[in-house]
Amino acid sequence: MKIIIGLGNPGDTYEHTRHNAGFMALDFARDHWGKDLRFGNWSFVKKFNAEASEGKIGRKKIILLKPQTFMNESGMSVKAALFFYKIKTGDCIIAYDDIDLPFGNIRLRLGGSSGGHKGVQSIIQQIGTENISRLRIGINPNHKKIPDAKTFVLKKFSKEEQIKLPEIFKNCEQALAMACADSFSKAMNLYNS
Repeated sequence: MKIIIGLGNPGDTYEHTRHNAGFMALDFARDHWGKDLRFGNWSFVKKFNAEASEGKIGRKKIILLKPQTFMNESGMSVKAALFFYKIKTGDCIIAYDDIDLPFGNIRLRLGGSSGGHKGVQSIIQQIGTENISRLRIGINPNHKKIPDAKTFVLKKFSKEEQIKLPEIFKNCEQALAMACADSFSKAMNLYNS
C-alpha cells in the first residue's frame, strides 16, 4: 500500500492558488484514474482531518490524501493517516508547490530538507524523518527569487498559467503512476530530465 499526499489549503478562498498545486495535482490524477483504476470519490475522513480517495495502480492499493488542516499543520493529518493505514514513510509521496522551481517543471526527489516549505516542514516534524519521497511542482514564473513569497503563493495562477496547468498535471499524474506501479527511481530518471 502507498499513500500520495497533496498539500494545499482548504476552502474556496484558496482554490486554484499556487500553494494548492498539490491538491490540484491529486484532483487531476484522481479524475484521470477514477474509472480505469477504480478510484473512489473524495470523502472526508474525520479521524485524520483529510479528504481521501482509494484505488489501485497495478496490484498496489493507493490512498490519495488531501489534508484539510491548512498547509502549516499538514503533518498532524499525515501522521494520523500513516498510523491508521499502518503505512511506512518509505511508501509515501508528497506532492506540493515549489517556489524555487520554474513554472511548468516537476521534480521527483527522495528525501531531503523542507526547502523552506511550511507544509513539508510540518510533515517532517510530525513523522520525525526527512526520508519521504516528493513530487515538487514548479510555480515560479520568472525563474527569479520572489521577494514576497507568502503573498505570491496565495495568489491564483495567471490566465496564461491556467492554460498550461492541464499538461503540467498530466505529467504529475504520469510520474506518480510510474512511481507507484514501477519504481520511484525510474520515475525520477524519466521525469527529472
